[in-house]
Amino acid sequence: MAKARTTDSADTRSDVEPVGLATLVASLDRCGIPLLGPKVAAKLSVAVGAHAGCRASEATVEDLLAVVPLRYEDRSNLRRISDLEPESDASIDVTVELAGGYPVAGGKFRIFEISGVDATGKIRAFWWNQLYLANTFKIGTRAVLFGHWKRNRKGVLEVENPEYEVLPADDSESATIHTGRRVPIYRKFGEIRTRQLRRIIHDVLDRLPDGAVDETLPADLVRSRRLASRDSALRHIHFPEAGDDLQRYASSTSRAHRRMIYEEFFWVALALSARRSERAAQPKGPCFEVDQRVRDAVRAILPFKPTGAQKRVLREIVGDMTSSKPMNRLLQGDVGSGKTIVAVQAMVVAIENGYQTALMVPTELLAEQHARTIKKLLAATGYRVELVTGSMAAKRKRELRDALASGDIDLAVGTHALIQKGVAFSKLGLAVIDEQHRFGVVQRSELIRLGLSPDVLVMTATPIPRSLAMTVYGDLDVSVIDELPPGRTAVTTRVRGEDSRRKIYAFLDDEIRSGRQVYVVYPLVQDSEKLDLLDATAMADHLQREVFPSLTIGLVHGRMKPEAKDEVMRRFVSGEIEILVATTVIEVGMDVPNASIMLVEHAERFGLSQLHQLRGRVGRGSAQSYCILLAGNKRTTEARERLAIMEKTTDGFVIAEKDLELRGPGELLGTRQHGVPAFRVGNLVRDRELLEAARTDADLLLGPRRRTKETAACLERLRRMARFRQAAVG
Repeated sequence: MAKARTTDSADTRSDVEPVGLATLVASLDRCGIPLLGPKVAAKLSVAVGAHAGCRASEATVEDLLAVVPLRYEDRSNLRRISDLEPESDASIDVTVELAGGYPVAGGKFRIFEISGVDATGKIRAFWWNQLYLANTFKIGTRAVLFGHWKRNRKGVLEVENPEYEVLPADDSESATIHTGRRVPIYRKFGEIRTRQLRRIIHDVLDRLPDGAVDETLPADLVRSRRLASRDSALRHIHFPEAGDDLQRYASSTSRAHRRMIYEEFFWVALALSARRSERAAQPKGPCFEVDQRVRDAVRAILPFKPTGAQKRVLREIVGDMTSSKPMNRLLQGDVGSGKTIVAVQAMVVAIENGYQTALMVPTELLAEQHARTIKKLLAATGYRVELVTGSMAAKRKRELRDALASGDIDLAVGTHALIQKGVAFSKLGLAVIDEQHRFGVVQRSELIRLGLSPDVLVMTATPIPRSLAMTVYGDLDVSVIDELPPGRTAVTTRVRGEDSRRKIYAFLDDEIRSGRQVYVVYPLVQDSEKLDLLDATAMADHLQREVFPSLTIGLVHGRMKPEAKDEVMRRFVSGEIEILVATTVIEVGMDVPNASIMLVEHAERFGLSQLHQLRGRVGRGSAQSYCILLAGNKRTTEARERLAIMEKTTDGFVIAEKDLELRGPGELLGTRQHGVPAFRVGNLVRDRELLEAARTDADLLLGPRRRTKETAACLERLRRMARFRQAAVG
């Protein structure tokens, strides 16, 4: 990398002092790099910290170098003025002949303009409201300009707000940063401008001696995967050289990109592999046995003949429960596939072995529904099943806590109240966690610590693409129920606009008169001044008074008291309420076979997986069911694509893959607390091949044929990567 430097007006330094290796791990406010004065370092630390997922005070120079460009511009081909073509992007080397500023448009705006020349002609360049450039562009100054060139009415070639680079007056060799090369373009980065960030990163890399960046991967992996060295990758990913294929940089498939992507995936994969190894080495807590008595108890609770997929998954779960290693299994199944009955069967195995069990869910509403369902299933067994939620009266909470501690409760269903201070189980043998993606790894760990190393079964009705499951649930074994119970009917899905509202209401009326029930879902509970959306509260009143005055309409949302919600749900389940108006609180857990229509208002505002979950509330009986997605006319291209996918398929895994592609893992699962690593370079959809390779290599590194020295070095580095480990493993 060239050590001779060009200068901007803000930096007239001509010498370059190399930095030591320690600078890479130094915090940005104490690294000693001249361009990073106190104010700039403070702003940069905040932005880099947010990008790296750490506090500003912990942001390092190495974290800064991990801020990869969003895209690149080829400004390397210097043209002569006579060769410039109108309506083209190009760089030229000119000398300033005239410069000055003047007001326009009645004095509201000011323009700074220069006239530049080379041996072949003259151009005009101007900037809006940047009169400070008078200090940069003195007459006689030599500069490189890059921008989109046009010919004005006078026939003169001109450029508006061009990028620029002032060249040294002594005509010495110089390495331009912003022009005359392949230039990195960074996304908005806090209070730091792209030009400023580019210069800072160039300055850091320029001061690092060649080879100063330590290699972090085992040498044989770098060789076998034909990866660039870390030093080379970090330099080239920011500033590609003249001979590099810029198209590969634009598509993130350059050698530099592949190295950085693999590295990201490798450390996450190694963390998850290490976690699996740690859990496998843990002493087995509960020791379950399955004899004929237990088998009979499990069969006795079944309300229907299980599907082949349910039988297979139960065998996998019971196999874990009776093995010598703790169970840590993810149970995936589309909406209505029968995960709950499988989980209850596993809980019966634990209870028959003398252990307590717990089912933890994200909302009180879902906990109430699960408790009601499970009590009905186990009514003839004599097991004590109790609901534990945060909204219960203090006296009732004390009673339940005493019963849990004494072992009187066999099966506890609850929310986060199950892991609050003061809760203790006598002998917790199996913990089942429903809708895990809504919790996060912290709550999962807390529940596990309440028992004697209980077996853990994690359930989700949100189909998770394999690539995402490898990172979010990579420390768990996976079972999939890929078969729906008999009697479930395919749901017909249609996207409709506001002009179809009357016809939709007429269709709802016909279905209700035929004895069916209807869900109507809105994105808001109450009207918002910021959003022009229909809300559930107002629309429930409108539907009751003006559209369906002779019908019974109920309203349920997350702000209601549990007793009120429970009463509305009870009346809907019993058929007293014909139309249930709701927010997404009914997204999971509701099972009303008589409900045949799901009408989603403002469907363009929901994600694919959320729409799929809502659609899963209908089609649970023998009657033909429908999902109507009523969308506003102002739909983005992405919204149109989402809605079209819903019409094409009911396969939850196909939908989840597309949702991952459209929105990314963080959006798909919710927030960063859910344990999804915030990858800086890698993309789970685009880079699946590298993800698979990294996971294979990580597993081999910790496998039976491990090389002690390399494995120890990698695990030690993993321990030092505290922030990454917390994000990846929890």
